[in-house]
Amino acid sequence: MAVPETEMYLPHFVVKQKLTMMVNRYEISESDAGGNPTRLMALAEQKRLAFKEQVTFYSDASRSRPVFGFTARRKLDLNAGYDITDESGAQIGFFRKDFGASLLRSTFHVEGPGYAGTGQERSQVVALLRRFTDIGFLPIHFDFVSAEGAPLFSVERKMSIGDRYRVTVPDPRVDFRVAAAVAVGLDALMSR
Repeated sequence: MAVPETEMYLPHFVVKQKLTMMVNRYEISESDAGGNPTRLMALAEQKRLAFKEQVTFYSDASRSRPVFGFTARRKLDLNAGYDITDESGAQIGFFRKDFGASLLRSTFHVEGPGYAGTGQERSQVVALLRRFTDIGFLPIHFDFVSAEGAPLFSVERKMSIGDRYRVTVPDPRVDFRVAAAVAVGLDALMSR
């Protein structure tokens, strides 16, 4: 039996961070299998030093139309989790960092309609280097898998100065907006 494809499915996209003084900005673009951007899908903003984490994704640079976003369930609670909502405010997914499991290797949990899974840094060595050195341009690779071990999606940052993530989504149940929110969340939460 074929797995139903979500309405907002994209098999490949990239997330590029743009550094500004007061806001983290992200460009999310559909891409080909090689990671080359082909079409802008959304722009996201996250206020720095916000007590209640909120990131809003807009349809374009005018920021006149919010299309999805994520918000922390509670202030200053590291295990609270984040609700991912569509433009009408309906929940389309959820993710949270597992702080206990993340002591040595960052671990996140994700849920969406019809699936739930866990994502973890692929390399234990890189995870340890990130924790105990000031090297900020190390590669990061997260693999998210279902409870049965099937791949949901992966988020990969090559070794570079700027933050540019390539997201690959083999599971057609994973909504692009959920994977994009998690990719931006990974960057924002691991930068602390």
